[in-house]
Amino acid sequence: MTFPFPAVLFDLDGTLVDSASDIAEAVNRMLAELGLPRVPEARILGWIGEGAHQLITSALRDAGSTLDADAVYARFMVHYEACLLLDPRLYDGVVDTLQALRDRGVRMAVCTNKPSRFVPPLLAAMGIDGYFEGVVGGDSLAWRKPDPRPLLHLAAQLDVEPARCLMVGDSETDFAAARAAGMPVVLVSYGYPRSFDLHAAGALAVIDRFGELIGLE
Repeated sequence: MTFPFPAVLFDLDGTLVDSASDIAEAVNRMLAELGLPRVPEARILGWIGEGAHQLITSALRDAGSTLDADAVYARFMVHYEACLLLDPRLYDGVVDTLQALRDRGVRMAVCTNKPSRFVPPLLAAMGIDGYFEGVVGGDSLAWRKPDPRPLLHLAAQLDVEPARCLMVGDSETDFAAARAAGMPVVLVSYGYPRSFDLHAAGALAVIDRFGELIGLE
């Protein structure tokens, strides 16, 4: 059985890996260091997906702080690194599906807004680093999602036309980047969509389980 796309680009947090609790802990450690109250993980979920700088900005704004994200960025990165591998978990079906795609000759890459230096150790810890021929993080290039250029960069690296690449993500950021890049997109329903209406977006499909990806026609 063949797969309809020769290449697939994946978002990371909220698509391949459930890292919300670790990201939330990093945010809360930063807030505590600043003398600000911790916030529930559920609230932090709504801030994930647009890169670390925006995550910090959202947390500071929510806390009523007048600090600028640049002022605390370096300290946040210390907490981010310390929390990176506390309790990340692959979503159900990820390994089997990646292996099935590889068996069908599909080429794969990761496009995430996570700071680039944290992506390889997370993929390695999850045991899935060997599946991907390319990785672009939020600071790998001068642009990050929802700008399409990180996706186009990976398509060029894989030597596959953008229209023949499938983007798989969980948020409006992923959807907008894929649409602007001219790529079809599949959205997963279990990630961190914030207020984005996945089902009204017009994606190729919205899947409830990662393994459903292999059944695309």
